[in-house]
Amino acid sequence: MSDPTRTRKLRLRAALAAAAVTGLGATALTALPAAAAGEAVTVQYRQSATGSDQVEPWLKVVNTGTASVPLSQVKVRYYFKADAGASYTYACSWAVKGCANLTGTFGTLAHPTATADRYLEVGFTAGAGSLAPGADTGDMQLRFHRSNWQPLNQNDDYSFGRDRTTYANWSKVTATVGGVPVWGTAPAGNEPTPTPTDPTTPPPAGGAALFDDFDYTGHTDPSINAHGWSVRSNSGGPGVPGATWAPENVTFAKEGTNSIMNLRTSTAGTGESTRHTEILTRATKFKNGTYAARVRFSDAPLSGPDGDRVVQTFFTINDLKAPMADDYAEYDFEYLPNGGWGEPANILYTTSWETYRPDPWEAVNAHSEVRASYAGWHDLVLTVDDQAIVYYVDGQEFGRHDARYLPERPMSINFNQWLIDLAGQTSTTPRAYDQKVDYVLHVKDQVLTPAQVAAKIGAYRSAGTTFEDSVPAA
Repeated sequence: MSDPTRTRKLRLRAALAAAAVTGLGATALTALPAAAAGEAVTVQYRQSATGSDQVEPWLKVVNTGTASVPLSQVKVRYYFKADAGASYTYACSWAVKGCANLTGTFGTLAHPTATADRYLEVGFTAGAGSLAPGADTGDMQLRFHRSNWQPLNQNDDYSFGRDRTTYANWSKVTATVGGVPVWGTAPAGNEPTPTPTDPTTPPPAGGAALFDDFDYTGHTDPSINAHGWSVRSNSGGPGVPGATWAPENVTFAKEGTNSIMNLRTSTAGTGESTRHTEILTRATKFKNGTYAARVRFSDAPLSGPDGDRVVQTFFTINDLKAPMADDYAEYDFEYLPNGGWGEPANILYTTSWETYRPDPWEAVNAHSEVRASYAGWHDLVLTVDDQAIVYYVDGQEFGRHDARYLPERPMSINFNQWLIDLAGQTSTTPRAYDQKVDYVLHVKDQVLTPAQVAAKIGAYRSAGTTFEDSVPAA
């Protein structure tokens, strides 16, 4: 990306961070099982506020089946009608299972109705445990509001029940177990569908593609340049003023049978000692289709004190030619293990940019945020077609942004790791953070499921293919 573009956007992202959303727990990229025999849940609901400043859906999940239900397999959706142009902030006020074990994100309905075009999806981390037959989660006292705290109207919300002041079964909130619908009725045309159960579903035949297994000897390997990559060495933002972008900190090694790229960012608490890392395609030729990468995020440094406001990324971008230019595009996975941009702790962002103006600040974008640790390996998939931009993490849909944010021009593919500032940890003791990348894939003009991505990667590796680029120049 261009340095000025990224730097100008930092202030805007700080504002967006106020709209943080607790999110989906992390699992490996495997298809979710169908709900087993005996697995069944109902959802009980009561409202705690009828006012105009925030929505307060209080929920309980009850195991009405004959088998224990792992809560990490349960998703609950509350449907509402968004106010024009509004973004929303989610919070958990209190929960018997612990707010840290609840996850949540906002999604957009494929088929909007008069009473619903968005939903809040609530899930659980593994720490929430399981529900025995007849047991329930206890109170989950949830709330959400417009990110700018402007008034909102609950009366046209599908799942809102003004007269529901005590807990009772409520069919206007839906639940799935293992991706299989087991409770409630969604707004017409928006019934949840089971998660695909075949992880080896073959992807469509043919299609131009970029695949790189990052099988290189080091940052000076001539194959890196020959394969269209640039390892950044020029100065500038984003991040800590005076920091260096260090190509020597982009390294390659074998882990088992896979070749792995490592981006190491280090600091000793000063701008001069800070080393950022970035690798990007020189060509901006990628537009509609599927983007995927397997990335290992880290929460803690290799040694030394923790707390730096690190940003670990996988994204696509083109350049902003003028303020509010409508042909700008950027689609981001950004993990902040120690918070930043107003966030106190770990958070994963996905953001789809249509355009922005740096001064005075104005943005057209959509974003999904998840407060949870994502330390470890994760399969990240982004799909772009003529209808929507959809983000997946570990086979689970993470965010869906509508056609307003589709790209008009091709983009580059990028990975970088950098520090927002030095305020998160002021020690002068050296420390370093690693972000690892196993592979990257782009399939032009084809929307693949996460299962199909996994099958395609398996086919490349079975054939011994470490690199392919058949995507034509833009």
